[in-house]
Amino acid sequence: MRMIFTLAACAGLMSGPILADELFNQGKDVFQQLAQPSCSICHTLNDAGSSGEIGPKLDDLKPTAEQVANAVTGGVGIMPAFEETLSAEQIKAVAHYVSTASRQ
Repeated sequence: MRMIFTLAACAGLMSGPILADELFNQGKDVFQQLAQPSCSICHTLNDAGSSGEIGPKLDDLKPTAEQVANAVTGGVGIMPAFEETLSAEQIKAVAHYVSTASRQ
């Protein structure tokens, strides 16, 4: 019984980073390709290899996931809202990606 608990505990600990990496990769796809227009056209983010000059440099801004989700959902300034073209899951993924990648 003790070994089963230990294995279950280890599996639980391992699923967090694995799921986070999957969310990170999904968010990177949204940032680079799925959002139309692409986030990389306007924003600089080193991890994405983007050097846009229209929007803020995300590596400098280091926004939280909540800030990114709000901006992507409702738009900010000249940035359009993406709530009708991206799913809630895609918005969550790109928010996680930007907030994580900008702090690396």
